[in-house]
Amino acid sequence: MQTDQAIKAFSQSEKLKTGLIWATQIAEVYLALPESEKTGAERILKTLIGMIASEIHVAKNAAPHEIWLEAEKDINTAQVMLNSGVAQDTGHHLTQALSKVTTIGQQSMSLLVGQGLL
Repeated sequence: MQTDQAIKAFSQSEKLKTGLIWATQIAEVYLALPESEKTGAERILKTLIGMIASEIHVAKNAAPHEIWLEAEKDINTAQVMLNSGVAQDTGHHLTQALSKVTTIGQQSMSLLVGQGLL
């Protein structure tokens, strides 16, 4: 990974980690909501997951890394679960994506620290 790619990957990973943590928390809260309130929470969660998917696409282009593809697959699976009415499985896939994004951030940070840039 080149230095400029590491900077972009680190920046994108930090942004995506935040979004994934929020989405995971919303998915957990969703499960505890009464049925009458789930529709609104589901719309928010779908919107947030869609935004995260868009940001992963940006990250893949700005700082190519094979793990972005794996994270993207996890996000796509979370979207399918949510759209299929199996919202209880959404959090698992969001957490898997978070793990992969964290790995990219850690690798990028290690490279930048090794070069004395962080």
